[in-house]
Amino acid sequence: MVTKIKLFITDVDGVLTDAGMYYTESGDEFKKFNTHDGMAFQMLREAGIKTAIITSESTSIVERRAAKLKVDYLYQGKRDGGKLQAAIEICEKEGISLNEVSYIGDDINCLDLLSAVQYKACPANATKTIKSIPNIVLLNTKGGDGAVREWVELLLEEN
Repeated sequence: MVTKIKLFITDVDGVLTDAGMYYTESGDEFKKFNTHDGMAFQMLREAGIKTAIITSESTSIVERRAAKLKVDYLYQGKRDGGKLQAAIEICEKEGISLNEVSYIGDDINCLDLLSAVQYKACPANATKTIKSIPNIVLLNTKGGDGAVREWVELLLEEN
């Protein structure tokens, strides 16, 4: 790698989760997260890499998960190019460029940001459009099954 990664960004649904939307009979929503992905955030912190979650959804579930993971930046409700704009805002705050950013996403709402960053990956079950982005790393692991951990281990080996 030519450039050192200074910021790691992930999507939520389909990356940190299996993309399922689970509802109880009373209408409560829940999501399943993977503990291996959680450890990946600790590994990034220990390597001195800032972390962010940028997602189209807005839920208290993600807010609680981000707090538990000690994520540096959380942006929710980012649609229609909002993910890329949020990443640019973080870069400006951190004094870095998109060439120093890694992003993992899985669906068309991640397309702009994935296309803009230097280091990009998608879970094994990402959509066809995302898998066809030039230079994207197609992971062996599905979203919600430790895809973030797989990508973080690859990045830290090279970083």
